[in-house]
Amino acid sequence: MRLKIKRVYEQPAEEDGTRVLIDRLWPRGISKEAAKIDRWIRDIAPSTELRKFFEHDPDRWKEFSERYRKELEENPIVREVARLSSNGPVTLLYAAKDQEHNNALVLRDYLEKIYKDDDS
Repeated sequence: MRLKIKRVYEQPAEEDGTRVLIDRLWPRGISKEAAKIDRWIRDIAPSTELRKFFEHDPDRWKEFSERYRKELEENPIVREVARLSSNGPVTLLYAAKDQEHNNALVLRDYLEKIYKDDDS
């Protein structure tokens, strides 16, 4: 798979390929034009309950990651996101400030593990 992750607030680049926002809520302080988002797939984001549990607390990272992976296993939208990479690079966009503890990391790793032998 050709997946990258990037904060939505970073400058869009040609090499981003298809830019996909994967947060349930629209990021604060950025217009749709400035974000240059090709797709907004809210339903791939962690559930509201899980997002509220996590609250971007690094101490809850391990449990958040495990619970989010379980949500992904039951989410049919995962295949849609995976299929996007068959047309070229895909950049998963997220708004969180913490670049080491966010849903994009979990999603990218999950997709790469599940579809490592599949270019779909």
